[in-house]
Amino acid sequence: MRKNRLGHSDLVVSEIGFGCMSLVKGKESFNQEMIQKAYEAGVNFFDTADLYQFGWNEEMVGSAVKDFRKYIILATKVGNRWTEGKEGWDWDPSKTHIKQAVKDSLHRLQTDYIDLYQLHGGTIEDRMDETIAAFDELMDEGVIRYYGISSIRPNVIRYYAEHSRIVSVMMQYSILDRRPEEEMLDYLHDKNISVIARGPVAKGWLSERALTRDDEDSYLNYSGKEIKDIVKQLQERFNSIPVNQIALKYALAHPAVAAVIPGASSIRQLTANIDASHVSPLTKEDVLWIQERTKADVYNAHRS
Repeated sequence: MRKNRLGHSDLVVSEIGFGCMSLVKGKESFNQEMIQKAYEAGVNFFDTADLYQFGWNEEMVGSAVKDFRKYIILATKVGNRWTEGKEGWDWDPSKTHIKQAVKDSLHRLQTDYIDLYQLHGGTIEDRMDETIAAFDELMDEGVIRYYGISSIRPNVIRYYAEHSRIVSVMMQYSILDRRPEEEMLDYLHDKNISVIARGPVAKGWLSERALTRDDEDSYLNYSGKEIKDIVKQLQERFNSIPVNQIALKYALAHPAVAAVIPGASSIRQLTANIDASHVSPLTKEDVLWIQERTKADVYNAHRS
């Protein structure tokens, strides 16, 4: 498994990570098997969040990785506060919440440090300097090794890139969502801040399964029919390489991207994701060919 350094940190992550949000409550043995198989296949980057299943996901991940904890990069997220018995959650990037939430995450994860602690969102209205101060204090105390943000908002990303010690930005990026290419990928690469690409297979649309879906379904600004045409073209050009693996390689083609974190709901999907690590990187010609057949877009919202 190829590994990449995360920004200016000393964290070295497998290019194919494991998005733990796909773990299913009530299937603990199966979840344990998935995580164990991923680790044995060379995956060392596991990403969760305190919000996923309101803390249960962290508990599951912590239990599953405890025997090899020191050999992996464990990432989680903070910023969404929920109250027992209350439906939904509230956005809270305050220092008070972050410094309490990290203690709760450490307990659920059965660890005494977090490798990568990420702000789970962010708006331009936040008191961002207060949030940055909280992360800096946790880093200086050794509670977290490094921090990043998980955001698609260009104005928020730029503020953190200019005013904090973030080493990564997690953002949605795929063949069907090329918005980060317009202004974020080169910018972050120049700042030595890595991108972690979530949604690289676009909720399963970038796979052979797309051909069985309804033409009237949609994903972002693509119709099901448009996506099916793209998938067929990918099949023709890349022949024996599965479409989902081409999708992962596309997201990894830009030097800013250190890792992709596809989810998996079966051993078959997990294996297919991991097998992408054995596929040669896309050439510049391959990338250009894909871009000529898909839509370049920009983030029109989330502006100052």
